[in-house]
Amino acid sequence: MEQAIRRILSAIGENPDREGLIKTPQRVQKAYQFLMKGYSEDPEAILKSAMYEEECNHMIIVRDIEVYSMCEHHLLPFFGKCHIGYIARNKVYGVSKLARLVECYARRLQVQERLTQQIAASLMGPMDIEGVGVIIEAHTSA
Repeated sequence: MEQAIRRILSAIGENPDREGLIKTPQRVQKAYQFLMKGYSEDPEAILKSAMYEEECNHMIIVRDIEVYSMCEHHLLPFFGKCHIGYIARNKVYGVSKLARLVECYARRLQVQERLTQQIAASLMGPMDIEGVGVIIEAHTSA
């Protein structure tokens, strides 16, 4: 990856051996490893680690989960908030695990539409919930 970043720097007219850019390929590699860490995480394992028996059969809503992702079309960031609602059937998810699930899928190359679908499908899987809704309000910095 570092060699590819050096080639990109050269292609845009920069000198990758310039003092300020010498360590840039290493920095970019570390940044991309962090931004794409969702590929190495298991969404099902995240959820199964925090499923609790609870007498409740009503809507549970978690709002304002921060979302940071990378658009697969332009490799540019998009960010915003995710809101999740689901109707429980005597089991609930730990709230912090919902945020981790969102991050797991967001830390991959994405489009907003797929991201919402992946989150919703993952929530339906491990528990017999009646239904789920996922809303993402996101924008790019461009």
